[in-house]
Amino acid sequence: MMIQLPRRLLLCFIAVVGIGLLALFVVCTALQIQTPWEKPTRFHMKHYRLYYHKNNIHNSLNYQLYSENEEIIADDQLSSENELEIIEKLRQNLINKLSSHNKPDITEDLERNSVDQSDLPDSSNSKYTQPDITNLNTNPSRTVPENGTEIIIPVKPTMAEFFGDQYAVDDVPSQTDCPNNIRKRVPQTNFSEMFLQTIPVLQWAKHFTPKEYQRLKRYGGSHGWGNVSVDVFVFSLGILNTSANRLMFDDWEQRKSRSQCIRCAVVGNGGILNGSKKGKEIDEHDYVFRVNGALLKGFEEDVGSRTSFYTFSTNTMRNSMNNYGGLGYRGPPVTEETRYIFLPDHDRDYILMRAAATHTVIEKGPESSKTPPKYFGENVTVKNFKMYHPDFVRYLRNRFLHSSRLKTGARKIYRPTTGAVMLLAALHTCDQVDAYGFMTPNWTSFSDHYYDKKRKPVIFYANHDMQMEMKLWKELHEAGLINLFTRN
Repeated sequence: MMIQLPRRLLLCFIAVVGIGLLALFVVCTALQIQTPWEKPTRFHMKHYRLYYHKNNIHNSLNYQLYSENEEIIADDQLSSENELEIIEKLRQNLINKLSSHNKPDITEDLERNSVDQSDLPDSSNSKYTQPDITNLNTNPSRTVPENGTEIIIPVKPTMAEFFGDQYAVDDVPSQTDCPNNIRKRVPQTNFSEMFLQTIPVLQWAKHFTPKEYQRLKRYGGSHGWGNVSVDVFVFSLGILNTSANRLMFDDWEQRKSRSQCIRCAVVGNGGILNGSKKGKEIDEHDYVFRVNGALLKGFEEDVGSRTSFYTFSTNTMRNSMNNYGGLGYRGPPVTEETRYIFLPDHDRDYILMRAAATHTVIEKGPESSKTPPKYFGENVTVKNFKMYHPDFVRYLRNRFLHSSRLKTGARKIYRPTTGAVMLLAALHTCDQVDAYGFMTPNWTSFSDHYYDKKRKPVIFYANHDMQMEMKLWKELHEAGLINLFTRN
């Protein structure tokens, strides 16, 4: 008996402890208290990041919160009240940061919070609806506090549908008093909300500042300065410091027989021009834009002979020379009238521009040679060169040509065609635009190029969305903003 009694007490004790633990577990479960041995559950919630930009119009600092999906650890999905608490905490952090600095230096935040273009979701379903992102280039209607700082707190977080939809403001005035120019017609069309009247089309020496370099180096290719080092900028962009580099139509005021409106012919290389007999009509415009493999000799009757502006990148120009050399294309048109507009997507564009303008050699890279580059003739000077601003190219991609291909595996290589950039640049600078040689709904009736010796079908590559561009040209034509040659 003396031995069995302790065993019974031990069993009773174990039973009582077990019942107690079971009761504790039931209580914790009922109260949704996370026990230390349980792993936290995962779910997707809104994650907020801070973005900054400087408003040149109001000279104030604007901050924008946006949301993206990010997996985090939490015990339950946050309610809308919880989200507002997070936003309020971020707002207080911003206010504290601003109060502790006379002039906030947020370069580190910019770098930490930068987003690659290929990571952002697409919103091509609502083409004409602007994302809720404060823009450097717009005049916000919000009231700016006395301290010059505006904190933008959305009730519901906005989706970052576009990348870097913030742009510098250009102060270049209109060069004419045309009573019915494109900019005056835009507000009456469906393009009014997406069209920025003061977007910088061209970049020149004034645009290169440390702050602008920090802002634009977040974007690669033709969308920014991410592929170009500071020393290349100082060495190259710095020489574009004349009015000829700043203005698209730099000789307009010197012309003796100029009209009230600047009429532009923008000529693509589409097969629709073969046999069109549009050459004389094209040459009668004030300015003629051409692009890439613009072969003229032997086709003057259909496409004209003048070239006021030649749009290209170093890569597309060299590809044109390689692909169409057998047809007679030897390089860019070389005339006294011609201006060369780089669409820079690499440092080689800046390097080639400087070497050609200053008649110096390029020691390294694909364009290296023992003599200065001769692509643009012997008499070319810095006044013959212009460069598209990366803000302008990104703005076109974001607002006019936001392709559904950004939802596919091609999103990292997608970009508007060089011809599309040229036509939309004319839309933003000319008073009237007539477009020739661009894709139209009857494109299957023509060869790929007007200079093809044998009929070639149009090839659609993954890095461009030519069907979307064709739809845009049709919409611009129907809105009365351009006159598209359709050969009907």
